[in-house]
Amino acid sequence: MDHLLTLLRAAAEDTRLRILALAAREDLTVSDYVHVLGQSQPRVSRHLKLLVEAGLLERFREGQFTRFRLVTGGDDAALVHEFVRRLDPQHSRISTDRARLDALQQRRQTAAVRFFRDNAQRWDELRALHVADREIERALTHHLPLGARRLLDIGTGTGRLLEVLAPKVEHAVGVDQSREMLALARANLARAGLDNVDIRQGDMYALPFEADSFDVVTIHHVLHYADDPAAALSEAARVVRAGGTVLVVDFSPHDLVELKREHAHVHLGFADNQVQGWLKSAGLNVLEPIHFPGRRLMTSIWRGERELPARAGQGPAALPLHGVSR
Repeated sequence: MDHLLTLLRAAAEDTRLRILALAAREDLTVSDYVHVLGQSQPRVSRHLKLLVEAGLLERFREGQFTRFRLVTGGDDAALVHEFVRRLDPQHSRISTDRARLDALQQRRQTAAVRFFRDNAQRWDELRALHVADREIERALTHHLPLGARRLLDIGTGTGRLLEVLAPKVEHAVGVDQSREMLALARANLARAGLDNVDIRQGDMYALPFEADSFDVVTIHHVLHYADDPAAALSEAARVVRAGGTVLVVDFSPHDLVELKREHAHVHLGFADNQVQGWLKSAGLNVLEPIHFPGRRLMTSIWRGERELPARAGQGPAALPLHGVSR
């Protein structure tokens, strides 16, 4: 009863209800709330502190910034979402806040699109060398683990893979180091109307998650930029639950040395035994790779599954194959 009263007292204030309504739309920083609410930084910070202490909001770091989101677990999460659901979206203050947030998002999206446009020609040239992205996306959808609930996309970029895979799971998270890409991913996912996705700034060598947090981890055309691919895959394997899968998409070995010079690739593709060796070293069982020949580049999907614990008196549990190689 005391806990419920604390939640109700924390929410029962005009500005804090407005903050909850905004947090339901996007993970925002203190400066974002200051801009949208038109209030001083100390006042906004005090309201956010009260909401966090009451268990209605939670904070997390993104580089040098702290962002706030609606609490994501337990009975409190259901309660705060009910608070937000009951707010009148046509109320003058709620609708004004939404318009200001939309304008803020639009300015950021414009800057992100400019960054993407400045680099788009190079990426379009690269796409022309390999199989169509849609074919890879269909294969990844097909090879999601059965019953997967939580998905992590490492190096999410524009968020495209989350747009494809998030509707197949309960909750999806994308991490990327580039703030420009994070802004573009947030805009794309908001436009797609996906409300089960979080976007976080993060380092693939030190993911901001506990071990055994996800049922599936995707690493899509990221590994060829990695200075230490084995370490990146080890970190991906760390956050996968028993029975979960790591799906790695990248190029097979090639001789297009210009990709190092013009696209900053560190590696000219990977051999099957190379990636499979890293997956094994990370403690995963390796499944048959899948290959997609392109015009000059062959794209491959390598898969590793974390073994389910054996039952008492039995050997290691058999893992199902989710599809066949082609």
